[in-house]
This record gives sequence, C-alpha cells and structure tokens, in this order.
Amino acid sequence: MKISKEFSKHADSYVSYNIIQKKVITKLLANLQTQPKKILDLGCGSGSLCEAIEWEYESFLGVDFAEGMLEKHPQSESIELLFGDFNTQELFEKLKGHTFEHIFSASALQWAENLEEVFASIAEFNLPTSLAIFTAGTFKTLHKTASLEPLLRDKEEIQRLQSKYFKANFELVHYKLEFNGVREMLRYIKKSGVSGARHRLSYKETKRLIAEYPLSYLEFEVAFMTTP
Repeated sequence: MKISKEFSKHADSYVSYNIIQKKVITKLLANLQTQPKKILDLGCGSGSLCEAIEWEYESFLGVDFAEGMLEKHPQSESIELLFGDFNTQELFEKLKGHTFEHIFSASALQWAENLEEVFASIAEFNLPTSLAIFTAGTFKTLHKTASLEPLLRDKEEIQRLQSKYFKANFELVHYKLEFNGVREMLRYIKKSGVSGARHRLSYKETKRLIAEYPLSYLEFEVAFMTTP
C-alpha cells in the first residue's frame, strides 16, 4: 500500500491520534519571529497547522497527497487546498503561480522519496521556511526489539542536506509517548498512519515484540529547521 493511501485509509483516526505531531507544530510556530500573511503548508494533512495558527492571514494553501486527509482539513475563503505530491516537480511548478511569505512543513517530509530534490525545490522560493522532519531515531527501541531497519533517514543525512540548501537553525528534539501496554502502542502506530505502509509483523513476530519490548513508551526524534 502506498503511503498516501495509508494516510487516507486512517484519516478519521489520525485526527485523534496525531498527539506528537501537534507538539511538533506548537514548537514550529513558537520558533517564528514574524506572523506571515501568505502561507504554504506542504503535507498539510487534516489541518493541524492551520488550526494552530492564531493570527489572521490573507491566504493559506495546504498541499497533501492523501485525499482522505484533505477532506478533513478546515475550509474557508482564505484557505485553498491542493491535492499534490511534493515528490513531483509538477507540484512545484504549480506552486510557482502563487505568492507566499512563509513555507511550512510539519511531520511530512520524512516521506520524501528524494529529500534532496524536495529541499532543492523549496529552496528555489528563497523564502523563510519552517520544517520539522521525523528521523530514524523515531521508534528506535521498537525497531531494535523487532529486528527491523528504520523506515526514515538518520539525523546526519537530514542535517547534511539542510546545510547544503538552507541557512537554517537546526535543532534535534526528542519526545516520548506513554502507553498502557505494547498492544495499545501497536494500535497507535496503525491508527496514526505512521507505519509508512510497511509490511506488518507476523503473528509470531508480534507476539515476541509484545513480550520483549522493554519500554512503556514510544520514542520520537524530530529535526527542526528554521530559516530567518
């Protein structure tokens, strides 16, 4: 299953399960030095960033490759939603027809097929930018316990690419999300759409993970990049 379909499939539950993503947005907005009036949100999802903005803006363009998520996004005269994939140059060509003051992407670019190409496309706008990207440190102990390779890029690769295309402040932040048990933890991963459409563990593998996982929480590692 493609990642876009995975997010569309779980769009209803994602709204109530994106706890860490909301914390990420709070920090992303707290780092702002201005209140931009014309906003682009790449990977807008169901609208958590839009809902968190407390100042008045002229225009907000939200882009996402999961139609199910866009259906949940707030709508108004000042909000425009665009079904598009940041993995394609076609999207960025369309975006050149708009005027923006600030580009945001919160908890989406970890799904970029080629992060360098996406960074290069964003950098062409030469605008203040606020990005938050989950790294390979997310679910670190779970992956180790289940003998799985991380789905995401490591922090070193993200920082290397960031320094190539942006003069940005780079900050690595760790979060923990507590659970009553491993079964609840696995339910969260499924319902939040953060599995990345990865093939699920077998019954035997899941049973071993439940028995051997040593923590009461999931780990999240997020790279924040903010340009002036």
